[in-house]
Amino acid sequence: MNILCLGDVVSVYGLEAACKNLYKLRRELSADAVIVNAENASMGNGNGLTGEDARRLLDAGADVLTGGNHSFRQKSLYSLLEDREELLRPANCHGACPGKGYTILPVNGQNLLVVNLIGREHMDLPASCPFETLEKILKEQSGAYDAVIVDFHAEATGEKLALAHYFDGRVQVFFGTHTHVPTADEQVLPKGCGYITDIGMCGPSCSALGLKPEIIARKLITGMPCRFEPAQTPPVLQGALFTLSRDLTRCEKVERICAKV
Repeated sequence: MNILCLGDVVSVYGLEAACKNLYKLRRELSADAVIVNAENASMGNGNGLTGEDARRLLDAGADVLTGGNHSFRQKSLYSLLEDREELLRPANCHGACPGKGYTILPVNGQNLLVVNLIGREHMDLPASCPFETLEKILKEQSGAYDAVIVDFHAEATGEKLALAHYFDGRVQVFFGTHTHVPTADEQVLPKGCGYITDIGMCGPSCSALGLKPEIIARKLITGMPCRFEPAQTPPVLQGALFTLSRDLTRCEKVERICAKV
């Protein structure tokens, strides 16, 4: 089974690129399931993801949308977070937050448990312990799934590595999001977990994390607040393709994806 995971969709440019090319990319890679982190897809209307843009991505071929520290920026998403099983926010957010942090995705007669978590190091969204949260979910859902996929939306690489190694053998796919920069450490951990620290972004290619570099430079130099504006350069779709064994007990291969569209 092939699982395609795409990094943070950034701005209208990343959104349009993903919506126009997702089915094509899915066919080319023979992906059986597609997981997309979409928490920045509506940048330009403020950070976050609107309900309308979430529907567009799901209609375009995404099976599950995950989130992160901007998951609650757009109130139009709140009702969808409650109603749509395929739309996630980090599971270790406070219980009063709308939505849920995991779902069971049926694929070819087998069930994938998709979990969205957020880190606690250098992040601006209060969250409980991701180790304890994932442990609880795996225990509660025991017997209901054949493989586990985790999107860990976090800043610190050490936190991502530690969580992945801790659950190696119990999680088959583990990928990081949030930094918008793909890392070159794709690997299969000793007990069969496919891992990569960050899968990058879907957005403007020549940019500072999807934004106009000159604006970010000015903010860093002066310290003054500024309006973030997406770069208007050719988009790229970044992510990773995870190939699972026939019995879904382990990952056999991890391949970085960088599609210029």
